[in-house]
Amino acid sequence: MDKKYFKHGKAFKTVVDDDNVKPVEDLSCLTKENVGVRNGVEFDRSEEVDSEMKNELSKDGDFKNGTKLKEGTRTKKFECQETTLRNPSNTRTYWAALLLLTILSLVTRLHNIQLPKHVCWDETHFGKMGSWYIRRTFFFDVHPPLGKMLIGLAGYLTGYDGMYPFEKPGDEYGDDVNYVGMRIFCGLLGAALVPLCYMSTWLLSQSTLAAFFSGLLVLLETGTLALSRHILLDPILLFFIMLSTYSVLKFLSYKDDPFSLQWACWLCLTGMSLSAAIGVKFVGLFVILLVGVTTILDLWRLLGIKSNTMVDLAKHFLARAMCLIGLPVVMYMVIFFIHFIVLNESGNGDGFYSSAFQSQLKGNKLYNVSMPASVAFGSVVTLKQRRTGGAYLHSHWHLYPEEHPPRQQQITSYTHKDENNKWRVKPSDHDVMEGEEPQIVRSGDLVRLEHIGTRRNLHSHREPAPLTKHHFQLSAYGSNGTGDSNDIWVIDIPGSPVGTPIRTAKSKFRLIHYYVRCAVCSGDKKLPKWGWEQLEATCNPNLKDTNTLYSVEEVEDSRMPNSSFELYSPSFWEKFLESHAVMTQGNSNLKPKQGEISSQPWQWPIDYKGQIFSGKTHRVYLLGNPVIFWVCLAATGLFLVVYLVASVRRQRGVRYTEVWRDYQDRMFVACWWLMLGWAMHYLPFWPMTRILYFHHYFPALLFSAMMTGVTLDFLITLLCVSVPESLTVTIFHTCFGLVLSSILYSFYLFHPMVYGMSGPMATEEGSQMHGLRWLSSWDL
Repeated sequence: MDKKYFKHGKAFKTVVDDDNVKPVEDLSCLTKENVGVRNGVEFDRSEEVDSEMKNELSKDGDFKNGTKLKEGTRTKKFECQETTLRNPSNTRTYWAALLLLTILSLVTRLHNIQLPKHVCWDETHFGKMGSWYIRRTFFFDVHPPLGKMLIGLAGYLTGYDGMYPFEKPGDEYGDDVNYVGMRIFCGLLGAALVPLCYMSTWLLSQSTLAAFFSGLLVLLETGTLALSRHILLDPILLFFIMLSTYSVLKFLSYKDDPFSLQWACWLCLTGMSLSAAIGVKFVGLFVILLVGVTTILDLWRLLGIKSNTMVDLAKHFLARAMCLIGLPVVMYMVIFFIHFIVLNESGNGDGFYSSAFQSQLKGNKLYNVSMPASVAFGSVVTLKQRRTGGAYLHSHWHLYPEEHPPRQQQITSYTHKDENNKWRVKPSDHDVMEGEEPQIVRSGDLVRLEHIGTRRNLHSHREPAPLTKHHFQLSAYGSNGTGDSNDIWVIDIPGSPVGTPIRTAKSKFRLIHYYVRCAVCSGDKKLPKWGWEQLEATCNPNLKDTNTLYSVEEVEDSRMPNSSFELYSPSFWEKFLESHAVMTQGNSNLKPKQGEISSQPWQWPIDYKGQIFSGKTHRVYLLGNPVIFWVCLAATGLFLVVYLVASVRRQRGVRYTEVWRDYQDRMFVACWWLMLGWAMHYLPFWPMTRILYFHHYFPALLFSAMMTGVTLDFLITLLCVSVPESLTVTIFHTCFGLVLSSILYSFYLFHPMVYGMSGPMATEEGSQMHGLRWLSSWDL
């Protein structure tokens, strides 16, 4: 590395940040005349001149307490430049670049956004859920509701009636379906990522070049672009993550003006953005952690300022606690309050929730319920597991496969309401005769349960369960309600004496096998395709297991009078907690299915494999721009190397000029903070056991792209100050041109993946993507 690495003065400021490059005037500080040697170490002689000037001027009273007051000196010139950098409104280049990137972002995101005119990938889920919000139909999803609510609101405001079924990918929308409004909404939020990344990078680095590179990388990244052009949660999530990032950085920029209006507004906006991020997906928790770490470090900085009293520190802490903890919590709960108010009609998600929860949904059988208050022999009932998110005891005509003998009828747990959830309660030794007086079922009674749809009895024996081998198998056995002695079960109400009646929806009881001494149980394990991927139901020898508790949810019996009674209506807090328990359980149950395409975290940064969005004649493929992905990966490694070298040199006592030292420190701090953001949004996926997809990486990618922009700025600046001054401007323009042209050309090559590929596949001659299948794992 050239000696001028240590002699950096005002030149890099002009090259990187200013409109006008003046190589003769602004690079004069890099000449040999300005280099001195003291104790064997080179230094910038201009510092010595400043010192001498300071001593001279202090004699005339122009210095007070070491601060220069005289206009026109070199240091004053640097101070003016720094002031310009802190206030981008004074820099035309900043606003011109921001305007250009914003316009290009809108164009790329909204161009032909109506294509393809069929359902793409997860539009089948989130478009359908947006429709349910418009129809006010309740449903279950593993994600918090804000993203789907906004999609539904966008559809409603743009004339969509919510009636399209969104059944499966590839279904044509038709001319009467106004789906474009929802796509435009997602596209606008995706377009906002570019200016947000640009402004966030500037706040960290105070370099327009670094900000421009960051915005350009996000602008021309094909994966981010593809996600932004469809009805998905991802562009909404990415928008709120970046809004949170920008807001907290903007808040920190007012650290010298605490408790001002701007300071308070940006602090509040940070809290609201954090609430919105986690309100779309639980992945938003990662940006909350990032802001939390940043806030702790900021409070630690304030603690080190001796002029701050304990009262001042208490005010700072309370302000942050109220705006970054209290405000997000309240907003998050408001999101669910609106969610419960809007979705008040019964839907296919009812079965995931408790009977009390369902009783609040119009159209549900438990809404304004009128049914027998007790269960009698001969009653038809549905049995629901009492744990949060518990399923219904279920059966169907299908038998267990040969590897799970004997080949009797399957018993499963099913999370949806279904006719195959119904059972008739019978005495253990006879059938109920027509016209017989109803006899109430009580704790301690011996019963048989006959499946209504197949007329077979609930049965168990000492064969192992299909998945949980230390449990016994449940099956349905017999014909027309006649079976054998292994069909007999004992009703047990824990904590209640024998003879306690079974109360509809209120009593918690166990069904204990009379001979095997095991209880009907359901867990979270999903059966393979032979079991229709329903949950496994077993007979558990551990009679104390809470997963063995059931209740009667519905009763049908014309012999008994219906009772108009209200279930214990759950409070908002109870519904809020139950919803989160059900979502958490649903997330933990998202395991890879046989033949389902998924990916692993190690594949994401190297762009190893993408995701098919659309087939047919208009093919869309979610794949990151490989040049950008690999440049980001390389930039991370280069930054670590440069930081290590710079740290070693500084430890060895090598001196830098103050301007270069400030610039280097600012860039290094920016890179470390962005690397922390990348790590917090990427590393938590490694230990996860749920199914993962490529699109989970894109929040981390935004931080990686911003860090790459800062790193490119630093490397170009370092190169410029390491060459003879006559080559500085040429080197800068060459490097800038190479970066710009490489990114633009890579986008030109791979943009058909986003806007639609047609014709032969990439492996065939004549394909528009021929020769671009750089990795065999790409399904172009």
